[in-house]
Amino acid sequence: MDYVVLSGRQVRRPLSSLCRSCRRRYLPQLSRSYASSSSQQPDIYDVVCVGGGPAGLSLLTALRSNPTTSGLRVALVEAQDLRKIRNWKLPPDRFSNRCSSLTPASAQFLDRIGAWSHVDRSRVQPYHEMQVWDGVTDARIEFEWAPGAAGGKTIAYMNENLNLTSGLLRRLDELGGVAVYDGARVESITLGEETEELDFREWPIVHLAGGKQLAARLLVGADGANSPVRAFAGIEARGWDYERHGVVATLELEGPGWGGDAMKIAYQRFLPTGPVAMLPLPGNYSTLVWSTTPSNAALLKSLSAKDFVALVNAAFRLSPVDLEFMHTISSGQEDELLWRLQHTRFDHQAVPQTVVGVQEGTVASFPLKMRHADTYIGERVALVGDAAHTIHPLAGQGLNQGQGDVESLSRTIEYAVSHGQDIGARMSLEPYNSERYGPNHVLLGVCDKLHKVYSVGSGPLVPLRSLGLNAINAMGPVKDFFMNQAAGNGIKLF
Repeated sequence: MDYVVLSGRQVRRPLSSLCRSCRRRYLPQLSRSYASSSSQQPDIYDVVCVGGGPAGLSLLTALRSNPTTSGLRVALVEAQDLRKIRNWKLPPDRFSNRCSSLTPASAQFLDRIGAWSHVDRSRVQPYHEMQVWDGVTDARIEFEWAPGAAGGKTIAYMNENLNLTSGLLRRLDELGGVAVYDGARVESITLGEETEELDFREWPIVHLAGGKQLAARLLVGADGANSPVRAFAGIEARGWDYERHGVVATLELEGPGWGGDAMKIAYQRFLPTGPVAMLPLPGNYSTLVWSTTPSNAALLKSLSAKDFVALVNAAFRLSPVDLEFMHTISSGQEDELLWRLQHTRFDHQAVPQTVVGVQEGTVASFPLKMRHADTYIGERVALVGDAAHTIHPLAGQGLNQGQGDVESLSRTIEYAVSHGQDIGARMSLEPYNSERYGPNHVLLGVCDKLHKVYSVGSGPLVPLRSLGLNAINAMGPVKDFFMNQAAGNGIKLF
């Protein structure tokens, strides 16, 4: 016969003797994992954030900088040693290969929470124009703000991820009041138990290596695509792998760009194997993000510096057929490019300036995938950033989606605190899920469809997509609408 122990009173009763309401109350406990009664008492926090990347750090900074939520007891759990990030510094002529595009809306949010001034602005590069074209037909669209636009001329800011996280850490250190558990591995997350003093049966308990336990009124998962917090909450993430890898590198160009330092331009060319983008950094430097097949990515990482540079230059100038051949040879891309350029016509100022070097040790790759959680919230759980959604990098919106999540969640927590609500209750968290799920889902779908549409190298779809691209480029108001949406300044559609 099955028995249940009524916590606190140590009364052992068979399940059959319980009334219907008690059975409903206690039966779910039998299938859940609970903290051991013999373990130490957990430290109690209002908010425990697992993950010390841009999303997690931005959330804690937003909570600590807001007078309404600054009184909450908050903790950060991060597996890495944050001292290395706090002390991160590179020479002016060297850049990290993991860079992200920050929209003006994201930059304004960082400014409101006091973090933007702590970012090393000499390493942040605003860009003012974006050239996007079809690698098969050369149909092109040019994004740039009209003179006198309300938001200024900046489309976005290119910034190293480490520059942002180190700035956020400096701001958090300035604010104080955050219990930081860095270099700490999460061993498990369970539900707590009822004691004589407190009832933790519905509270997540984060168990760290070494035996430390943290009880969370609200547990925030900012812990990436393979989120342990999401797994604990039983929230499914659905999607697929693209069978593509994103190759990144830091490039040196022959000059600061065709527009000089005052008018930086970003470039993106859609190839049948995936888009290749070159995004400006300060001075004569740019960051490369090339979405391509795993075999092509492996070749790019194996090439000598001169052949890698040649293949990058070819990606913005040669036909897809020529590029396909250059990916079949294990070396000699530099000589091959010189010969083929003699027989290829292109507008030199419609493509990036010639790449002359690649920073040593920056060529790397990562698999591309699309994932979306079924929901961003559970009872006493909220997900932000990659824990909630993973997007194709072709639109450069991954980091901005995470910042939008954080802004919305911090506003939701502020409302709950100011109205005396339980910040971990699902009802209190519902406004965050309602505000963010729809727009994120649409953006994920748009990027996914763009990837699939431009992966086609022949057939009737090719002229149709070129017709659409040329039509949008000719319609100023439509193009401005898309730019405002991408910059985070447009009207809310959902």
